[in-house]
Formats: sequence, structure tokens, C-alpha cells
Amino acid sequence: LQENEMKDSIQLSDHFGYGRLIRFTIPSILMMIFTSIYGVVDGFFVSNFVGKTPFAAVNFIMPFLMVVGAMGFMFGTGGSALIARTMGEGKKEKAQEIFSLLVYAVAVSGIVIAALSVLFLRQIASFLGAEGTMLENCVVYGRIILVALPFLMLQYAFSSLAVTAEKPKLGLIITVTAGLLNITGDILFTAVFRWGIIGAAMATAMGQIVGGIVPLVYFAGKNSSSLRIGKPKWDGKALMRACSNGVSELMSNISMSIVGMLYNAQLMRYAGENGVAAYGTIMYVDFIFLAVFIGYATGVAPVISYHYGAGNQKELNNLLKRSALMILLASGAMLLLSELMAAPLAGIFVGYDAELLQMTVHAYSIYAISFLFCGFSIFGSAFFTALGDGLTSAIISFLRTLIFESASVMILPLLFGLNGIWCAIIVAECMSVLVTCLFFVAKRREYHYF
Repeated sequence: LQENEMKDSIQLSDHFGYGRLIRFTIPSILMMIFTSIYGVVDGFFVSNFVGKTPFAAVNFIMPFLMVVGAMGFMFGTGGSALIARTMGEGKKEKAQEIFSLLVYAVAVSGIVIAALSVLFLRQIASFLGAEGTMLENCVVYGRIILVALPFLMLQYAFSSLAVTAEKPKLGLIITVTAGLLNITGDILFTAVFRWGIIGAAMATAMGQIVGGIVPLVYFAGKNSSSLRIGKPKWDGKALMRACSNGVSELMSNISMSIVGMLYNAQLMRYAGENGVAAYGTIMYVDFIFLAVFIGYATGVAPVISYHYGAGNQKELNNLLKRSALMILLASGAMLLLSELMAAPLAGIFVGYDAELLQMTVHAYSIYAISFLFCGFSIFGSAFFTALGDGLTSAIISFLRTLIFESASVMILPLLFGLNGIWCAIIVAECMSVLVTCLFFVAKRREYHYF
């Protein structure tokens, strides 16, 4: 069995054609898709079995919960790039030490952030604009979720680190297991036992705890991967490099959350609670489609880092060209699929309210055009992170998810009303593609990828 596994396994040092690239990245893509689907399932049960106001409350506090969880992505993506590059340079023992240090850093920071967030959650939700019943729902849901935050951060970090350890399927298995527990909990706690928003939060937290513990146990014990958790050796320089390199992922998640808050504020002004609920529905579907691009970027990043560390410029060029073509084809397919599926997908969440359903379908048919552009910027940011250029990656993410979209969502409604809010993402993504292309041209001589 071990012999067959070795025969079928793909190593970071391999040459990647389309087939091998797809085989290596598909577990990461599926992992991200499943993670997004589980979020959709949560939304379905809250919306249909708990009510419209709790559903709006979950969507309202979710951007903040995403911000604090994003620290795991920062350690994971930044650390993976550093570890893979170190492996490419032939320093396997050093890579092992960095891996162990990062895992401990994620766990400790998760505990500290969770404690502070639980303590000040009511003030945070109130500051963001929640009040009355929505405020109470935000606090109840958020505090339960935050108990599992250290485990969620570990799960996020291991989603990248497992790929670097040449075990991309491990992350997928963990995600599926954790997600099935989440779905089972949703069915029991909200549909059967009728525990309301508390039950939905407990189901989510249960899945996150399992998702963090399983990879921790796997890498702490004897395993067949190229990395294992050992006694940590302090290396402040390596930790800072990992964090600064992965800051683009943190910035991207923080920016998305801030933008989400701006959307909610604008929608409350132009469309009320229905607008927030419609946007929440769009976000659930948006996560699934974006998961394809994010999953691919997560899967291919360690390969890019390895070959950059090994000085293999020809393979860097190969990876860039093949990735660009696959993203282009995927973008067209997603736009077509999303336009065809707008009504059925919206009906899953808000089919019980004709006015809300009509608003959601209309909004999504506009919003979906952004899928044609977003994939290239997501890949571009991940590509520069993989090269160790965290600053360029962070600039792309910062401009894409905060500056361009924030400006669009504030200005366009003044010109086009509610439709301006739905169009904001399209304008932002177009501008982001332009910036990403400029960086690829400007940095080509520094990194020699074409």
C-alpha cells in the first residue's frame, strides 16, 4: 500500500503538465469548495429553521469572525511559502523547525485572540451597527464560534501546510470530516431539537474543533509526510518572514470583512433588512465560486515556492502560463453557470419570501459578472506570496478587496441607487486585474518567470 502511495504521489520537485497540475491542486480546490458548502448549509438551516432576523445577524457578525480567523491563513500561506522555498534550497531540517514553530505560534495566538474577542464582542457588534434582537443574536452566535477559534486557525493554517508536506489529500479528508459533523449538527440542533441560533453556532464550532485537532494529531505523531511537529526552536526572523509574507492573505480577509461591513451599512440604508439578507445569500454562493480560485492558488503556491527556491526559472514560466489558461477557462465557465443558477440558488435560502427572492436573483445576476475577472487577481496575489514577495501580494490584495471595492460601494449607489451596490464588485475586480497585470510585467526581470 505504501509502495503504491509513493508511486502515485506527486512531489513538489516534479515537472507539472496540465494533468499533474490538476491532480495536485484538486484536493485543495475541493477542500475550499466543501468549506464553502458547509457555510452555505449553515445559512440554509439558520434562514429556514431559525428565521430571517437571526439569518441577517449571522451575516452581520460573520465579517468580524472572518477577520480574527484569518490569522490562520496568514501563518499558513506565508509559512508554506517559506518552508517550500527552504526545502527547494535543500535545507530539510531547517524547514522542519520552521514548520513546528509556526504550528505553536498559530495555537498560542488563537487562544489570545479568542479570549479578547469573547470579552469585547458585544461592544464590537454594537459599534458595527447591530442593535436590539439582532445585537443579541450576534453576541450569542459569535461567542460560541469564538470558543473554537484556535482550532479554526489551525485548520486554516494546515490547509496550506499539508500541501507543502506533499499531503494535499489530507486537508480534503479533514475538511470533509469536519463538514459532515457540521451538517449533522445543523440537522440535529436546528431542525430536530430546535435550539435556534445557539444550535447553529454549536454545529459550526463542533466542525471547526475537529478540523483543527485532526491535523494537529497527525503531524505531531509518526507520519509519511515530509514534515512533522517537533520541539519548537525559536527563530524570530523566520516567524517575521512568514507573517510578513502571508500578510496579504490576512489583509485580503480583513479587507473583505471591512467591505462586507460597508455593504451591510449601505444595504441597510438603501434596502433595509432585506438587502442585508440578499447580500448574505449572494455571499454564500460567492464563497463556493471563489473557492475554486482560492483552492487552486493554495494548491499550486508551494510548487511555485519550491521551484523558485531551486532556481528553476523554466518551471516557473511553465506554472504561470498553464495557470493563466486554466483560470481563464474556469472564469468563463463560472460566469455561465452562475447566471443559469441564480434563481435556483437564491430560492434555496429565501424562497419563502417573494420580494426578497426577486431582489436576490436580480442582485446576483449582476454580481456574478465579477467571476470573469476575480480569478486572475487571486492567483496573482498568491503567486507573489509564493515567491516570498509579500509586499506586492499585499498591495494587490489591499487594492482589490479594500480600496477599489470600498470606493465603488460608496460612490456607485450615489449614481445608480441599489444597483450601484451590486455593480461595485465588477468595477473593483476590473481595476484589480489591471493592477495585477502591471505587477506581473514590472516584476518579470526580478523573478524571471517569463
